Amino acid sequence: MRLSAQAQPEQPKPPAFMPELVPNAANTGVTIARTKEDFTSLSLVGSDLQSAEPLPGGHQETPEFVRDLYQVQWRSNDPIDLFVIRPTGVKNPPVVLYLYGFPTTTDRFRDDSYCKRLVKNGAAAVGFVSALTGPRYAHRPMKQWFVSELQESLATSVHDVQMILNILATRGDVDMNRVGMFGQGSGGSIAILAAAADPRIKVLDLLEPWGDWPDWLAEAQIVPAEERPDYLKPEFLKKLEPMEPVRYLPELKGRTIRIQYADDPPPMKSRKRMEEAAPSTAEVIHFHSTHEFIASTSGGRLFEWISEQLKPAAEIKAPTQAERPASTEKGGISQ
Repeated sequence: MRLSAQAQPEQPKPPAFMPELVPNAANTGVTIARTKEDFTSLSLVGSDLQSAEPLPGGHQETPEFVRDLYQVQWRSNDPIDLFVIRPTGVKNPPVVLYLYGFPTTTDRFRDDSYCKRLVKNGAAAVGFVSALTGPRYAHRPMKQWFVSELQESLATSVHDVQMILNILATRGDVDMNRVGMFGQGSGGSIAILAAAADPRIKVLDLLEPWGDWPDWLAEAQIVPAEERPDYLKPEFLKKLEPMEPVRYLPELKGRTIRIQYADDPPPMKSRKRMEEAAPSTAEVIHFHSTHEFIASTSGGRLFEWISEQLKPAAEIKAPTQAERPASTEKGGISQ
C-alpha cells in the first residue's frame, strides 16, 4: 500500500479541542474584494492578494504547547483555518509549515497528543490545508475538484504559503530565519514549488511528493479512469508546465532536503523522474513497505529530522547508525 490519503502517518485521535470555528467571512462583516491572481506564476508578483486581519478562533495553553487557531483570508469565499502551535517556554523557535496531501483535513492539529509530538523537539508548527480541500471546497461545483483544477490548486496553495509566511513574520514569536516545510503527497509538490518561489523556506521534508505531471496523471490511482483522458490532453498538461516540481527541484540545491518513499506497490514512473531531478545533496530514503515506514517514524520520530535541521549549525547532530533508515540514495547511505 502506498502512503496515500487512505494510509497516512501520524493519524490523530478524534478532535478533542477548540470551540466552534468563527463563522466564515460572509457572516463576520469582513469583506474580501475579488482579487487578481496569476495561476501561471509561483510568485505573488502579478497577483493582488491582500490579507484581512486574522480572526481568532481558539486559544489553548498546555504544559507542552500553546495552540492558536485563526481564520485568515485573501480571496472571496476562501477562508483558511490556520493553526499556530508553539512549544511552551521556547522563545523565538524555528517554525515548520505542515501541509498534508489532498484530501486530508486539519483535524490532526486539534489533537493534543499529535501537537505534543509536533513541537517536542523545539520547533513551532503551522498547519493548514491546500486549495479545494476540506472546507475550502465548499463553494465549488461538484465536478470541479483538486485534480480537475490542478493548475489552480497548486498555484493558489503556493501563493497561500507565501501569504502565511508574511503573516508569521508580523507575529514576532517565531524565528523567520529558520523556516522549514513538511509536505506529503500533493503537499510535497506544493512545498517544492513554494520553496522555489520563497527563499525563506530553508528546509524541505517531503513524503511521497507528486510530480512529473504527464506520467503522474497517467498512473495515479486517485485519478478516476473516466476522467483520466481529459487530464492527458495537451491543453491540460500545457497549463501545468509552470507548476512542475521536476522543473524546480534542481534549483533547490542550496536547501536542505529529505525525500521519503515507501516501495510498495512498485513505484510509478513519475517517482523516477522526481528522484533524478532532486539535487545531489538531497537525502532520498526508501522504505521497503508502508509498515516499515510507520515502524520507523511513529511516536513523533517523523518530525525529528526537520526540527533538527532548523537548529543552529553547532547544535545539529549526525544520526547514529541505529537511527538511520534501512536504505537511502543521494546524499545518504547506499543499500
